[in-house]
Amino acid sequence: MPSPVPSPDGPLAMLLTLADSRLPVGGHVHSGGVEQAIADGAVVDAADLEAYLRRRIVTGALVAGSIAAAVADGRLTPADAQVETDARTPSSAARAASLAQGRGMVRLARRRWPDHDFSGHTPRSHLPVIAGTVGALCGMSGRHVALVHVYTAMTGSATAGQRLLALDPADVAMITMDLAELCTQTADAAAADLADLSDPVYDVLAERHERRDMPLFAS
Repeated sequence: MPSPVPSPDGPLAMLLTLADSRLPVGGHVHSGGVEQAIADGAVVDAADLEAYLRRRIVTGALVAGSIAAAVADGRLTPADAQVETDARTPSSAARAASLAQGRGMVRLARRRWPDHDFSGHTPRSHLPVIAGTVGALCGMSGRHVALVHVYTAMTGSATAGQRLLALDPADVAMITMDLAELCTQTADAAAADLADLSDPVYDVLAERHERRDMPLFAS
């Protein structure tokens, strides 16, 4: 029986897989700061949630997406990308959240590609760094890897906000659809060059969340 011919849609299928919320990397237990924003009264309804998501997309998601894209395109080695991510993540709580999700992605990647050298991701790996490596192994471009990273950062926070505020799922779905074009534009910017835009509000939320008693989400 002849070997199957690789499909030109292979990278697209992998993009959809990596954007699936069921991927076991722990993203479902991270709110991306939304839990603390709600506790602080900064996000109280769907309109506030949309504003928060817009800000998250063009700041933290842009930066992380640019790291992932640079790794996928071979412009940064994983070891150098770890350093660049640390430098762009001033909050120790935010770094811990990135590393926690990175561990899940590394574990998954090692099972999928057991012969690949993941030494650049040990003893720890930030999520965008291993995401870039996984994207490259899947044959995805840096732009597509950035799009996955930006999109999942947005949807993860959107889902957390929906659950915590008991919002109508259809309302939140409309918000994520409305933000799709912004995600695409942000991915384009992320793929073009490394971003270093910081968001002090997100850093403060991450630190405050870490000090909360019995939070529902890990970050």
